[in-house]
Amino acid sequence: MMKRITILLLLAAFGCTLPLSAQWQRRVTPADTLHSTVVLPDGKVVFQIYAPKARTVSVAGDLPWGSPVTFREMPNGVWKGVCEGLGEGVFRYHFVVDGISVQDPKSPQAGETSALLTVGESYVSDIPHGALAQRWYYSRTLGGMRRMHVWTPAGYENSKQKLPVLYLIHGGGDNDASWPTVGAAGWILDKLLAEGKMVPMIVVMPNGTVEGVPNEVPPFAQDMFTDIIPFVEANYRVVAKPESRAVAGLSMGGMETMEVVFGHPELFRYAWVLSSSLQPGVDPAQEALRLRIADKVELINRSYKAFVFTQGGPSDIAYQNCINTRNCLQGLGLHFDYQENAQAGHSWATWRADLQVLAPTLFR
Repeated sequence: MMKRITILLLLAAFGCTLPLSAQWQRRVTPADTLHSTVVLPDGKVVFQIYAPKARTVSVAGDLPWGSPVTFREMPNGVWKGVCEGLGEGVFRYHFVVDGISVQDPKSPQAGETSALLTVGESYVSDIPHGALAQRWYYSRTLGGMRRMHVWTPAGYENSKQKLPVLYLIHGGGDNDASWPTVGAAGWILDKLLAEGKMVPMIVVMPNGTVEGVPNEVPPFAQDMFTDIIPFVEANYRVVAKPESRAVAGLSMGGMETMEVVFGHPELFRYAWVLSSSLQPGVDPAQEALRLRIADKVELINRSYKAFVFTQGGPSDIAYQNCINTRNCLQGLGLHFDYQENAQAGHSWATWRADLQVLAPTLFR
């Protein structure tokens, strides 16, 4: 039977953010910390886009412009334009680069503007389906409103049962809408549950992207501890105990998973690190010292039911970094499992396969 393969077709505008999906040894550019829109105290709005090879840049949309926006190129390749007289409200916009409409590649919703192509059999069939919700919460850690997606299993609304929770994190360049869309998380979970292969659970897909900081991993981990987990446990019927919490992440999300687990190992009993490693470009031993992993190995070995590393085969761009990290952790005495559930490299085909294989192992 053909498996459904979902391919994320990136718009040309979004292509400049593609290296962020890996976070492995890439060239740093001004786009990394660029805020594409900045609202000034006087109500003016600054639009910015990194387009070092562009000849012309403008901005368009259903906007009641008070005056045309003139863009100028800065020496670092960033084009900047100031809009006056916009007023309050919600506005759609896009950049026009050399005559081509370009969705804002730095918008937190950039990944959501990409088209999806479905090839083969769909996961969607005539079975009970769960509910997928967008939830907003105030992050005290990051000082603003943040969004997460939450999947609840079929029948949750009519049940009083408390459920365990999997916190499932996307990779760099994506956001909390990635697992529910190209990751097909809801469809995969629906099918596993309908076939009796999975324990009913709640799956929380937070936004692991933190705008405007060079290293978003530590602040996201703090957001998990301070805001995300407390929000979920205050608003959903969950078993608020370590044995009923799991955390997983792919690529950059795998780095965030380790930051979370090694920061507070007592909070969880399951961890998956998918196509990832400790901070690329940094000696794993140095990262292990920063996270004080040696002090936590005994607790994890004694109490965790699963600590899993996965890869998409040798073509996975995180392959060697993951080997280096596993060697370091093994040297510290950490017990873990290693799997290759698909030979699809650093791709959603690999991570969908990981979810299909690993979700049935949780909370048994």
